[in-house]
Amino acid sequence: MAAAVWTERGRRAVTALGTVTRASHSTVKSQYDALVIGGGCVCLCVQAAYLQRGGVKTAVLERRHVLGGAAVSEEIVPGFHFSRCSYLLSLLRPHIYSDLELKKHGLKVYMRDPHAFTPMLEEGVRGAPPRSLTLGSDLAMNQKEIGKFSQKDAKAFPEFVTHLEKLAGAIHPLLDAPPVDIPGVTAGSLRKRLSAAKTLMPIVRCGLKLGRNIPDFYEIITAPIMKILNRWFESEPLIATLATDAVIGAMTSPNNPGSGYVLLHHVMGELEKEKGAWGYVEGGMGGVSKAIASSARSHGADIFTEKDVGQVLVGSDGAAKGVVLKDGTEIHSRVVLSNATPYVTFKKLTPQGSLSPEFIKAVDQIDFTSPVTKINVAVDKLPNFLAAPTPDGKPGPHHQCSIHLNCESVAVLEAAYKDAMNGRPSKRPMLEMTIPSVLDPTLAPPGCHVVSLFTQFTPFHIEGREWTDQDREAFADLVFDWVERYAPGFKGSVVGRDILAPPDLERIFGLTGGNIFHGSMSLDQLYLARPLPSLSDYRSPIKGLYLCGSGSHPGFCVVQKSGWCTADSPITVRIHIMARTNQLSKEKQQSIITLRTEGQSGKLQKP
Repeated sequence: MAAAVWTERGRRAVTALGTVTRASHSTVKSQYDALVIGGGCVCLCVQAAYLQRGGVKTAVLERRHVLGGAAVSEEIVPGFHFSRCSYLLSLLRPHIYSDLELKKHGLKVYMRDPHAFTPMLEEGVRGAPPRSLTLGSDLAMNQKEIGKFSQKDAKAFPEFVTHLEKLAGAIHPLLDAPPVDIPGVTAGSLRKRLSAAKTLMPIVRCGLKLGRNIPDFYEIITAPIMKILNRWFESEPLIATLATDAVIGAMTSPNNPGSGYVLLHHVMGELEKEKGAWGYVEGGMGGVSKAIASSARSHGADIFTEKDVGQVLVGSDGAAKGVVLKDGTEIHSRVVLSNATPYVTFKKLTPQGSLSPEFIKAVDQIDFTSPVTKINVAVDKLPNFLAAPTPDGKPGPHHQCSIHLNCESVAVLEAAYKDAMNGRPSKRPMLEMTIPSVLDPTLAPPGCHVVSLFTQFTPFHIEGREWTDQDREAFADLVFDWVERYAPGFKGSVVGRDILAPPDLERIFGLTGGNIFHGSMSLDQLYLARPLPSLSDYRSPIKGLYLCGSGSHPGFCVVQKSGWCTADSPITVRIHIMARTNQLSKEKQQSIITLRTEGQSGKLQKP
């Protein structure tokens, strides 16, 4: 189990515990048009909000006591509110942000600038502090910072950023649409093929945007990121800092093929109209889920917590008929959408007799490996870094950043990766520290802070055996020892901590293997192959059962696009429901199915 401990100082921090916001609503009905398994923000965003807007009566069934899946805020230590799993917001497509009126429903985001801070573990020269590298939106300041290590790199950096932004921008058409309908394009009548050919347009738009950069794009999605970075730069601190974004959340090395795509995916994001930006949500990541749930409810969706789905109901005709909860309650629907991982959906929730042995074997081969142990820490004072001293205890610009520790050289990252591949937690783990309470005072008592430590690399099993509480505590102690070397006094400031090893991320949040992306973001599990070639269009072998979580295209964590694309569009799901209830003639169905979303806005066109 996860280790969550706090000291007596933590128990005295506040006089009363806060409460976790739960869904309040009427009793579950016995019949809906659509049921969504899992209250993660991806499905809250689309299935409960967009579908309900499209006239599809929708209910969300969340297993836990709190909505949001991995995007939740929880008070683990009294008085301290943590983004317990996911901890930063980006990749939230602008039209979704706008369509669901998330600001109106309470979403507030604190933008970070600067956004990256990498202190060196070294002796200062002539009494000066150790060096550090700080990066933000100010290009001139970035060049000044990089120039401390290499003037050549400082000069090359602006061109590198422009190059990455061009490649990342070209991918947006692919993120905003389902993958190409290969069966539709290659089989059936000419009319059906022509209709399916429209799904080729995002690839065409992507290619047109790339132009002469198509070879560069191919290289960055297939090559080790080190091949790219070594061509552009020479200074280790800069290369290693950029390389961390190529391995974050992934059991891979910067020297492994395909790591370049993970870096590119981090540049794709957009927040408050700022490209590549990542921010803190007020109140923690649960604030995203709360706003999306509020939007969905405003359109009439029913959202329930503590409703643990035991199995998808499959009728004699082989189609999904609804779900049965673990308490025996049956809820019927015409469509079921699963925000669970592909493994949970097909190995635990779907009757195995309804699936072919070949399909089950393919699901077993999906890679869910995760390197992540998340440690949430409550502290009674701000960390004071040797490389950027703040003796007065007031936050400096670097405190709002993603703080990269043990990241001053790629050799350190590679050694950490190899430890985990040999079945052991890293001896010198890669650490990404964030302190959101620096910008958001609602998270901790006055003078105190919440610290997130996203650590790599840790295996799911330690040399073939299960994690014990002693293992968790020992690893957290090791992490704190490393933090202490960069920021002396950190260990003495700790009020409490919550340790989530890969098995805990699986058990608590339903993340198979502890993988935050619902499956590896490797090239063999992207686009037409996410999570399997036979599932890339979100439809499962069970008629009426769809995947809609991060395990489907385009993947990643708080991205909200997987659900928005589900089943081609909410319109198609609605037509599917109407067709099964014989509300539309075949001719009317065919005429309506040509209706799509309105441009990039995502606004529904009602038939």
